[in-house]
Parts: sequence; C-alpha cells; structure tokens
Amino acid sequence: MSAPSPTAGRRHFVLHRWPTALGLAVAILSLVTGSNEESLAITLAVAAVCYLAAAALGRPWTVWPAVLGASLVVVVSELIGTPWWAGLGGTAVVLVVVGLALRVSRPALLAQALAVAGFGGAAVIAVFIAPQAGVIVAGLALASHAIWDVIHLRRKLVVAPSLAEACIFLDVPLGLGLIILTYVT
Repeated sequence: MSAPSPTAGRRHFVLHRWPTALGLAVAILSLVTGSNEESLAITLAVAAVCYLAAAALGRPWTVWPAVLGASLVVVVSELIGTPWWAGLGGTAVVLVVVGLALRVSRPALLAQALAVAGFGGAAVIAVFIAPQAGVIVAGLALASHAIWDVIHLRRKLVVAPSLAEACIFLDVPLGLGLIILTYVT
C-alpha cells in the first residue's frame, strides 16, 4: 500500500481546519475594510449572545444559526432606530427566559448570561467613550473572548467546537489588529 500523497495530506488538513481559515478570513476582511470601535463592540456582543443562544437551547450546533440571528438583530435594531446593543440586550433576556423554560443546564445558562453581561458591558462602554479608548476596550475585550473560546473548544460543551475554533482566530487577530492599526496609522 502506498503512502498518501502530500496533496492529500494538505487537503485533509485544510478540510479539518476550515473554522481557523474562516475566522482568519473574517478578521482580515474586517481589518482591510475599516473596522472601528463600534464594529469590534458589535462582534464581541454578537459572539457572547450566540454562546448564550446555544446554552439557552441546549444544542451546541445552534450557535452557527445564532450568528446569523444575532447579526440580524443588530441590523433590524438599527433600521427601527433602536441601538444595536439594546436589541442584543433584549435578545439576551429572551434567551435566558427560553433557557429557563426549557430547563437547560442552569450552570451553563448562568455562565453564558454572565459572559453576556461582562462582554456586552465592555462592548457598550467601548462605544460610549472616546474612539481611541473605545478601540482599546473593545479590542482587548474581543481578544480576551478568545480565552472563553478556548475553554469551550477544550470542553466541547455548550457550543459547537467549530465555532469556538473560528472565534479564536477571529477574536485575537481582529481585536489586537485594530488596536495596532489605530496606533500605527
């Protein structure tokens, strides 16, 4: 039996690392197209709400559709004249109520609700302070969210490991990258 070709080995690696590639691609695209403190804050808050959604529904795979859902909440909130953070905050409250009604794991629901409060609070602070300070707050908070991602990736609980992996490679480059770009340019 012959050994697999180097091309087959690379293809296998790429297929299994698609979340890494996706996270990096989104981070690079965001940096190239002009992210600011508000876009970082939105990314941070959406990530936290998505994790809460998966905990509230008790289904790790729902974190992927929750990315789309939370993003739509941001857009609809802005379209109707409500701040995006208020829309996501209201969504978080609804998700906690849903989680309680579904009797999902209380520790997981509480952990994610506290994460939304912490990361969401940092996101809101970032948009209400001076822009350069907001970039630092949102960038560091987003980069620190990667710690939360690593915990979830290792435990393989609450969220799909693929999303946790993608978030690691989105959060750190985007958060720290924008801080660097803000002070280098």
